[in-house]
Amino acid sequence: MTSQSLRPAPRVLVVEDAEPVRGLIVRALVGDGCRVTEASTAAEARAVLSESKPQVVVLDLGLPDESGLDLLGEVITGGVPVVVLTSRGEERDRVLGLELGADEYMVKPFLPRELAIRVRRAATRAGLTPTPELGGGGLVIDRGTREVSMDGSTVAVTDREFDLLVHMASSPRRVFSRDDLLRDVWRSSPDWQSAATVTEHVHRLRAKLERDPVHPTLIVTVGRAGYRFEPRRPAGEPSQPLT
Repeated sequence: MTSQSLRPAPRVLVVEDAEPVRGLIVRALVGDGCRVTEASTAAEARAVLSESKPQVVVLDLGLPDESGLDLLGEVITGGVPVVVLTSRGEERDRVLGLELGADEYMVKPFLPRELAIRVRRAATRAGLTPTPELGGGGLVIDRGTREVSMDGSTVAVTDREFDLLVHMASSPRRVFSRDDLLRDVWRSSPDWQSAATVTEHVHRLRAKLERDPVHPTLIVTVGRAGYRFEPRRPAGEPSQPLT
């Protein structure tokens, strides 16, 4: 058995109107072990999305029947990660696509292997992993269902809040700068988007998860360096001093 056969096989919807380009995308993804469905228009994509929920969508923005940006918003709202693959390489287009919620933004011409890697990465962030649960001490972060609970009670979080929480909880006690989180969670950079976005999302998570948001013990501020996730301990268990 090969190492590729042991990996999960993401279900991917490719939305691209140019048949030669679509064929190249499909070959790259199938060769990487993905299960691929194709659509050449926004209408066809919606029909696929209504029948089955893919785990990742590869989306061209220049569709013949409508703007791919409209479809992007709908797919993101439905909780499916999107890898934008387009000829629109201007900074304003990149920023808009990322602000609308795209997980990845690639510009044509592209490297097929790079696309496959980015699709895998988006699928992993969406929860296609062998061990979905993170947290501890009453906090449960389920990457498979994208649900968060605290002491048995469901906590409502947005998609971006969930992605931020998972990213930090996957590397407990590691210090992440705001620029790190902007790059890794938002797929952006300080050149395109304010790092204050990260600060605001951290505040929202603290309000939802911390026993005392004013004195957080779960998502801790580390001086001017950034934030780290401290695994929560069960009630009554002594905590280790923070360094």
